[in-house]
Amino acid sequence: MLDFFTIFSKGGLVLWCFQGVSDSCTGPVNALIRSVLLQERGGNNSFTHEALTLKYKLDNQFELVFVVGFQKILTLTYVDKLIDDVHRLFRDKYRTEIQQQSALSLLNGTFDFQNDFLRLLREAEESSKIRAPTTMKKFEDSEKAKKPVRSMIETRGEKPKEKAKNSKKKGAKKESSDGPLATGKAVPAEKSGLPAGPENGVELSKEELIRRKREEFIQKHGRGLEKSSKSTKSDAPKEKGKKAPRVWALGGCANKEVLDYSAPTTNGAPDAAPPEDINLIRGTGPGGQLQDLDCSSSDDEETAQNASKPSATKGTLGGMFGMLKGLVGSKSLSREDMESVLDKMRDHLIAKNVAADIAVQLCESVANKLEGKVMGTFSTVTSTVKQALQESLVQILQPQRRVDMLRDIMDAQRHQRPYVVTFCGVNGVGKSTNLAKISFWLLENGFSVLIAACDTFRAGAVEQLCTHTRRLSALHPPEKHAGRTMVQLFEKGYGKDAAGIAMEAIAFARNQGFDVVLVDTAGRMQDNAPLMTALAKLITVNTPDLVLFVGEALVGNEAVDQLVKFNRALADHSMAQTPRLIDGIVLTKFDTIDDKVGAAISMTYITSKPIVFVGTGQTYCDLRSLNAKAVVAALMKA
Repeated sequence: MLDFFTIFSKGGLVLWCFQGVSDSCTGPVNALIRSVLLQERGGNNSFTHEALTLKYKLDNQFELVFVVGFQKILTLTYVDKLIDDVHRLFRDKYRTEIQQQSALSLLNGTFDFQNDFLRLLREAEESSKIRAPTTMKKFEDSEKAKKPVRSMIETRGEKPKEKAKNSKKKGAKKESSDGPLATGKAVPAEKSGLPAGPENGVELSKEELIRRKREEFIQKHGRGLEKSSKSTKSDAPKEKGKKAPRVWALGGCANKEVLDYSAPTTNGAPDAAPPEDINLIRGTGPGGQLQDLDCSSSDDEETAQNASKPSATKGTLGGMFGMLKGLVGSKSLSREDMESVLDKMRDHLIAKNVAADIAVQLCESVANKLEGKVMGTFSTVTSTVKQALQESLVQILQPQRRVDMLRDIMDAQRHQRPYVVTFCGVNGVGKSTNLAKISFWLLENGFSVLIAACDTFRAGAVEQLCTHTRRLSALHPPEKHAGRTMVQLFEKGYGKDAAGIAMEAIAFARNQGFDVVLVDTAGRMQDNAPLMTALAKLITVNTPDLVLFVGEALVGNEAVDQLVKFNRALADHSMAQTPRLIDGIVLTKFDTIDDKVGAAISMTYITSKPIVFVGTGQTYCDLRSLNAKAVVAALMKA
């Protein structure tokens, strides 16, 4: 039984609606629009909202959306057929009204579709009940009947697998010992025990066919291969060891010029080295502002300059015909037109480090978005698909909720409480380093920070945070802030309960008047149930304002697995009725991937959470905000 079926335009005008069991379809349809249609996640035509399953179909030619809703515990096999039949009939019946493409005409139009829909629903339900009679499978249709008789004969006392292995070993030894000279002689069929071929009434097995083809190939080309292999072996052997080993004396290097690998001097003067004074580290931007991420490089500028120069080899007619090649004219796009282009786009996304499943869903979403859309006269399929994919990627990198930490911190100040941020992630992704970068950014904006050392497992974790705190205190001493301590470390050593330490740190920050508490946690793999339980306990007990997942930009498919399992573990091991999940992402090591920026797409697509910070280096100022257009431009670059 259907809950509802509705037809509306992409502009938001409801043309027709059928109310079944459900009283209202507004909530589920609005959730579908927010979570799928506006976020460019149309790779799958099914969407689950609470207890309902929604299936939808897009008509890009007339800008229509067909949505059907039913209980997700039901298995309705006729829904896909019903939505296709309704789409076809509604489009053909009201083509004139829809083609006017004006809101006033759609509002004034009368779409009396109730009787037609009930007839189609009845036909779809009846067709699902009718099943073809099952026929018994014959022996001629089985796989066993297709095998030759010789392959089914087994020798008594020998297993089939062992027999195959022995035959392979014997064949390999005979080829290696005899060589091409032995294969040149004809072997009689009586002595070899092998059938002469199909002319004897028995088919050759697969191994025998391969062996015979191999013998014919070696007989024709064996001598040439043998000579070429001998010539390659007679090359000069590779030199072993170092040409000029370094010489070390007891007091250091005997020749200091050998170890001087610095950059060459310019005009006799050495290049200026960066100052080592800690007080000269520059800030993240003017007034503590985060700079946008820049993914461009000098190679891009050179490529653009070379592309702008006209090619002298191509003629005028060749350039003109090449320009007109691939134009589709005023026609509607079909799946067949886009298939080859989407395959190339999918392989390109995977090569750029996008997870394979995500790349497939993105291309499927673009295909659903463009199928049936009428193209312009001077538009090519490749440019249209590429433009649609770029728009989808930009939309994905700008999720529904935008995290504004500075605004939220000022709101917490008005309520006289500290703003709590918890960092979590797998081992070695840079949680402590990026926590120090965010601390520096907050200090530059005038907020005091308390760092809670809740990584009580890894050796040296507390000492690492102590070093960062000392350096940050040197950058922002109390003398510059009217005697107020701007950054402090709260630690209780190793082997303690992390949730208890975080609770004490939050209470200490409230009493001492700190603005922000940054909670550092131990790295853990997503499959480790005890550690994930401890993390869920820490988040549930302390209820932080922001939970940030720290992931590195080097991962591909692993990013999806980490985020999915982290969210699932936080939901499964939480003691609250509404479990707290990941709120945002910190993407680290972005300076090591060049233009392979696919991890950003994979992480935001799978969680619908924004990338709040991007780490681009080792200094405190190497922190950026995500620039969606720059990331997509680097992703689409060939």
